Amino acid sequence: MQNIPEIKPNQSIELLKALHILTRDGKLNQDSRRKLKQVYHLVNFIEPLFNEVLAHNSNPTLVDHGAGKSYLGFILYDLLLKQLNSGEVIGIETRAELVERSRSLAQQLGFSRMRFEHLTVEESTVSKVIPDKVDIVTALHACNTATDDAIQFGLKKQAKYMVLVPCCQAEVAEVLRQHKNESFGKTPLSEIWRHPIHTREFGSQITNVLRCLQLEAAGYSLTVTELVGWEHSMKNELIIAKYIGQPRKNAAERIAYILQELNLESMRPRFLI
Repeated sequence: MQNIPEIKPNQSIELLKALHILTRDGKLNQDSRRKLKQVYHLVNFIEPLFNEVLAHNSNPTLVDHGAGKSYLGFILYDLLLKQLNSGEVIGIETRAELVERSRSLAQQLGFSRMRFEHLTVEESTVSKVIPDKVDIVTALHACNTATDDAIQFGLKKQAKYMVLVPCCQAEVAEVLRQHKNESFGKTPLSEIWRHPIHTREFGSQITNVLRCLQLEAAGYSLTVTELVGWEHSMKNELIIAKYIGQPRKNAAERIAYILQELNLESMRPRFLI
């Protein structure tokens, strides 16, 4: 196989081929290079969190919520857990065919401490196959409300860290759209989402603002940054939440104020615990 500088030492070439990141003859095309760069960047953010957990817990549990094809979960296992004798990666996904495919690949690769569960969000929070507490919850490009699902799961499982890359936040934008005429008479701020393109973009922005406040209200400290350069992905916001047990005092009040001011009162059950 050609020498590819992007491939890390001891990384499973068989895995990268199975994930179609490498071609059958071991080459890396431009699209795969971009995808690999995104995942590597996220691994670089997660690795120090994982090592911090490992310093206090020799058997860490990492849950990849809305796992999809489990690119992230497999690469995290390959780079961070494969060399250890303990620790577990659990992928949670609602599409049965993807769960079966991932189970088959994990068995093929000998990734014995990696498993996949076909569960909804509600099921995953109460299922006996998921530990009562987990250490790290990840959600990479979890579409629309799937990021909120991962947050709810992380809160209920008392996750020490949550690492989230939201995608396609359409729910708040739709509520803004539904109440647009009413909002015009309520607040001049409605000009921010008067045009459809602004509704979409502002809806996406305010969704992540509310998610951050929700996490702070639950006792997490946050780092919000970009995952990779915008030339690689437009769905690029990275939220890293660390549980510190000290809720931000005014976070819940600010959520309530924003929901009222922007005519989003119907969203209270999602963002106010």
